[in-house]
Amino acid sequence: MARSGDVRHSIINYPEVAILGLGKIKDAPAVKNGTLEIRKLIYLSLSFDHRVVDGAEAARFLNAVNRRLEDPNLLLLEG
Repeated sequence: MARSGDVRHSIINYPEVAILGLGKIKDAPAVKNGTLEIRKLIYLSLSFDHRVVDGAEAARFLNAVNRRLEDPNLLLLEG
């Protein structure tokens, strides 16, 4: 895993086609509903082989992971 600042870049090793890298959870200022709050933030990094995985599909996957991290109750609604 390569590191640059707070973001880590995962390196794909054969025969992998994708890897999700997770950063450290830390408190940071963030805007929510127009107000500044201290919130828990984590950096996500998705690396994938573009020959196997379509970029739009990978973005949808990362957005789905993000939604579930922001609202874990969504995991209970899936069945």
